Amino acid sequence: MPLNKHYDLIGKHAFLSPSKYHWLNYDKPTLFQSYDNAMAAARGTKLHAMAKDLIDEHIKLRGNSTTLAAYVNDAIGYGMTPEQPLFFSENCFGTADAILYKPGILRIHDLKTGATPAHMEQLEIYAALFFSEYERIFGVNPGNTKVELAIYQNDDVIDGHPDRERIEEVMYKIREKDSWLEEMKGEVD
Repeated sequence: MPLNKHYDLIGKHAFLSPSKYHWLNYDKPTLFQSYDNAMAAARGTKLHAMAKDLIDEHIKLRGNSTTLAAYVNDAIGYGMTPEQPLFFSENCFGTADAILYKPGILRIHDLKTGATPAHMEQLEIYAALFFSEYERIFGVNPGNTKVELAIYQNDDVIDGHPDRERIEEVMYKIREKDSWLEEMKGEVD
């Protein structure tokens, strides 16, 4: 018997997927909450893509009172690069929502579209990744750079200004955890 091809499903994932089998045990409210969370994540992905396009095209949004407008308009105003990958190793890398480096200053902005409160540690990791990647190449480091971080969420902006010691601590933890993982991988080989 030939099996159905379902070409339209290739690359897609169902919400009630066999690989995410926990839904078998959900009651109705839990299923609805899980679905709402999945839809919010998908909406966040779309908003990030739209924000990137707006920033790339230098199209400001009217007003500055909503999270999205403030984020887009500030990123354009500062001349930031949206969706910039930062790399330390195969174990530790990420994409900064918006970033700007000019001699003496590193600015990183993060757009949060969900209800879960954001944490400045995420942006500190991006800063540590930036310094880890570019210190070797260009000599930029937390000792000669002011770090300005901003989280855009719930129509508010939360600013962070970690000092050199904090960024160096995060850089150390990245190296340490990465070496632990590499050690474990070596034991597995």
